[in-house]
Amino acid sequence: MKTKHLHILSETEKLDLVRHFIHEAARRFGFDEESASKIMLAVDEACTNVIKHSYENAPTKGIDIDIVTNEKRFEIVITHEGKPFDPDSIKTPDMKKYLSQFRRGGLGIHLMRSLMDKVEYRTSRDRRSEVHLVKFLPTNSDH
Repeated sequence: MKTKHLHILSETEKLDLVRHFIHEAARRFGFDEESASKIMLAVDEACTNVIKHSYENAPTKGIDIDIVTNEKRFEIVITHEGKPFDPDSIKTPDMKKYLSQFRRGGLGIHLMRSLMDKVEYRTSRDRRSEVHLVKFLPTNSDH
């Protein structure tokens, strides 16, 4: 099992750094360009949610991003000390209704779930909130 770590402050300007870190690691792990971009988008969305909702845009808070890999599993763990989040409180949106109302935002969880193989929320032993995003490398038989 291998781990890579990045620590950022909760500022949206830091998301470029996160996107580069994730994209590069995903490509190096073996994902194609499209898959790496999807992983990067899901992580960007998760970090944006932490900044906007858990930290309410407070720019001095910390976000830890760890990439944990083993053979075919690529897992990103985003840890923060902001308000916890209950993903079960978010219902899958009715996309026709959503689009007809020209809404913006509110698709983060739905988007992360559609881009990744697994999305889980946990509370660590030290009471920090964790978002786990998992993507598996496709096997040759998947093509």
